[in-house]
Amino acid sequence: MKQLSLSQQAYQSIKQKIVSLELAPGAVINEPGLRQELNLGRTPIREALQRLAQEKLVLIVPRRGMFVSEIGITDLQKLFEARLVFEPFAARQAALRGTAKHWARMAAALAGGDTADNEKLIAIDETCHEIIYEAADNQFLSDALTTMYALSLRLWYFSLARIGNMQDAVLEHRLIMEALEAKDGDESARLMEKHIRAFQEELQSVMLK
Repeated sequence: MKQLSLSQQAYQSIKQKIVSLELAPGAVINEPGLRQELNLGRTPIREALQRLAQEKLVLIVPRRGMFVSEIGITDLQKLFEARLVFEPFAARQAALRGTAKHWARMAAALAGGDTADNEKLIAIDETCHEIIYEAADNQFLSDALTTMYALSLRLWYFSLARIGNMQDAVLEHRLIMEALEAKDGDESARLMEKHIRAFQEELQSVMLK
């Protein structure tokens, strides 16, 4: 496995802190503290934060500093508007371009879905989406969807205490996988749109209470 660069290590570590709300929305980002905690230099930390700013997870305010981006209902609606277009398209492309190796990896991930642990279930959901993005074989599409998924995942963590069991999402991925294996692009896209809508409705139901 290719070793991650220092910048990539910093990016993944800080991104996980933001997505999991360890760094809360609106929090000031303490660069020296991150350098000490992650045992990384100024350059990789700064490069990671610049990348996260491009992905809308970090807000850079000139002469004031850097902050974790806030979460809002408007963000949720606009985010899912975009995902409802891109995710079905990715599924359609994955059905055409994906291989048996992709779907074997997806099946292996879904094998762990018999659990009530929402954090484990959302990890399975994330893995399934990552495999579909890879199978779609379009780096521009993959980059956009990876960014949108991270923003969606942060919303999920924000609602974790009030959200219902996520097992239905795993069951939906099994149906999507069957369509992908059959190279049925139309059905893969239809099922993915249904999956994204269900996830959106789940989040909205708890965030609007």
